[in-house]
Amino acid sequence: MKIFFTIISLFSILIHANAATNNSLTDAQLLQIKFDQKLNSQVSPNLIFRDSTGKQIQFGDYFGKRPIVLVLGYYGCPMLCTLVLNGAISTFQDLKWSIGENFDVIFVSIDPNETPKLAADKLKTYLRSYGRGKPGGWHFLTGDKNAIQKIADEVGYHFAYDPRIKEFAHPSGLIILTPDGKVSRYLFGVSYSAAELNSALRDASAEKTGSPVEQFILLCFHYSPLTGKYGNLIMIAVRVSGIAMMVALGAIIFKQARQKSEPPK
Repeated sequence: MKIFFTIISLFSILIHANAATNNSLTDAQLLQIKFDQKLNSQVSPNLIFRDSTGKQIQFGDYFGKRPIVLVLGYYGCPMLCTLVLNGAISTFQDLKWSIGENFDVIFVSIDPNETPKLAADKLKTYLRSYGRGKPGGWHFLTGDKNAIQKIADEVGYHFAYDPRIKEFAHPSGLIILTPDGKVSRYLFGVSYSAAELNSALRDASAEKTGSPVEQFILLCFHYSPLTGKYGNLIMIAVRVSGIAMMVALGAIIFKQARQKSEPPK
């Protein structure tokens, strides 16, 4: 599963690497597309959102039970949010802890125009992909602009809407909350270590707060918000990996074909 996800990620990056070159955001705006690590910051329990059924809820309705993996993004995201969620699912499947039993997952859309119907469609997709745990531990939410901006500010998530390409520029990663809704840890990028996530969830469950994490990893997994494209070093690494993968695949196919053509001894 990990190898498959890595292959898919490499192909996705190669396909989309030049898709964001025509942005209309200024360099000053793009430099702010990042996480501020607000460890121990409290997420307001009275923030109003709608769940995937359209029911109005307060964010605090999910407090007091289990640690929370919080993901901010949007359902119409053409690439990065899918990579984040797919990477998270791959890691969740490697954990002994299960969603709905030991921790919850909450995805909050940063697009105020998105609907509960979109949230419900995503929920079905990831419930089917995960295939275990309890469905009640998954929460895909939509909200108005004020609630979205408030929760983003509280967890240090900076994003901006680009009207030219009609997409949001945003960072990628997971935010780990304690059962009471305080920021305990950040995991950056689109691929996550099961050992690190396991440790982060256990610490959050015990109401412990982690240390700031180096954010260089974040820029290694998606296009640089400053230039609107992937860095040269990253693209070289991706291309080399892609070539190596194709050579290895070709060698496997050649070997199998040769074995089939050889007469039995």
